[in-house]
Amino acid sequence: MAKFMDVHHSMKGITEEQLREAHNADLAIEGDEKVHFERAWADPESGLVYCLSEAPSAEAVQRIHERAGHKADEIHPVPLTVQ
Repeated sequence: MAKFMDVHHSMKGITEEQLREAHNADLAIEGDEKVHFERAWADPESGLVYCLSEAPSAEAVQRIHERAGHKADEIHPVPLTVQ
């Protein structure tokens, strides 16, 4: 499966609890699209939120985010990673 990084631009002031709730909303339904959200990061000051996932497609990622109530503004494939 491919990895994707998606970006949400309009979450200024998001708290850790709100980020956790949004992430859990994705996790609750991710299996419907064979997506797995691995991690989420947020910058409350800028309103940027980033989510890393494995999924069959960017469209599958977006469908889960839309159903969970927070459509992504950008979704980027991540073809290379190092640790």
